[in-house]
Amino acid sequence: MKLSQSFVKTLRDAPKDETAKSAKYLVRAGYVHKELAGVYDFLPLGLKTLRNIENIIREELNRVGCNELQMTALQNPDSWQKTERWNSDRMDIWFKTELSAGGELGLGPTHEEPGTAMMKDYIKSYKDLPANFYQFQTKFRNELRAKSGIMRTREFLMKDLYSFNTNKEEHDKFYHLIEEVYKKIYSRVGLGDCTYQTFASGGAFSKYSHEFQTVLPVGEDTIYYNADKSIVLNEEVLNDEVLADLGVKREELESTKAAEVGNIFSLGYKFSKPLDLSYTDQDGKKQLVYMGSYGIGVSRVMGVIAEKFADDKGLVWPEEIAPYRYYLVAIGENAEKKAEELEKQYSELILLDNRNMRPGEKFADSELMGIPYRLVISDKTLEKNSAELTARKTGEQKLLTLDELVAILSKV
Repeated sequence: MKLSQSFVKTLRDAPKDETAKSAKYLVRAGYVHKELAGVYDFLPLGLKTLRNIENIIREELNRVGCNELQMTALQNPDSWQKTERWNSDRMDIWFKTELSAGGELGLGPTHEEPGTAMMKDYIKSYKDLPANFYQFQTKFRNELRAKSGIMRTREFLMKDLYSFNTNKEEHDKFYHLIEEVYKKIYSRVGLGDCTYQTFASGGAFSKYSHEFQTVLPVGEDTIYYNADKSIVLNEEVLNDEVLADLGVKREELESTKAAEVGNIFSLGYKFSKPLDLSYTDQDGKKQLVYMGSYGIGVSRVMGVIAEKFADDKGLVWPEEIAPYRYYLVAIGENAEKKAEELEKQYSELILLDNRNMRPGEKFADSELMGIPYRLVISDKTLEKNSAELTARKTGEQKLLTLDELVAILSKV
């Protein structure tokens, strides 16, 4: 990509209505554009980053045999009424709209109900189980306090996965499999060392659920952990009963702020019973399907990563999710020709800043955008047949020959 071909411009001043560090930098660096409170457009660099996170999640789920599909955002009230979650008194985050011919539709905040209703057409016998599906779907939630940029919004991209099993034992095997998948996902997006599987409330679904919480000073949650972090729990379940279940004493726990980046629930028969999702077992008897759900807010994860790693100069993206691996600046006529050649050959890896600006302005933008490595080719470095490489995270600099650079680019 060439920056001269982009309509997006970086901003020197932070938006006055944004308080989160990540939100300020994402807007200033041209990753997102704010439509209104809790609603953001993803601009080219932001969309590429979002898609990289999405693809990591997709790869890890597909690796264990999960099935991707796409459901509708518009929601039929019927299945929601059967679970008593259509009523805004029971679930107060609905966005609803009236049809011109009469009646209401909703904009999906989650998809347990329509997913369960859909599977009635495909699950009839024990031979049809186990089953699962997942999607990347734009969700809509009428959050009372949309804040912290893309970390809490009213419209957001979510990965939601649903599992369907014959019984709890079969479900538990899949549940534990997804626990491990999630750990791989967070490791790949750069959050592995600071994200913990946390005991949380199961709400109306079960006694406990599990959240994945990233340690973050501005996080909305408080988590408690023991010395080796083998036991981590959300503040909402910090009581004598839970402590006894986990075999830990209150005085053994320390606390920190954290941001939720995913959750997994054992749903049991919570949705299959009111929606009559059942199967015929080997004895010809009708049995309810045992269910689970597993969510990751993809755009929220992007916001948490931005908040976690940003410094006083701008964003700092982990390599695997950055929109581009290298930010290329050319200084001098011959250097510009060489930079054009490299960008053309490695367009997926290189963001070429070929704007008519001073080098110092380009260097500042490279730091603001958080691209992992800055490459500088100048007429001076070309005399040595080389390029200067600077790591965004550490500031480490080194001189590479052009042959070494091409070898690195080809390997990536």
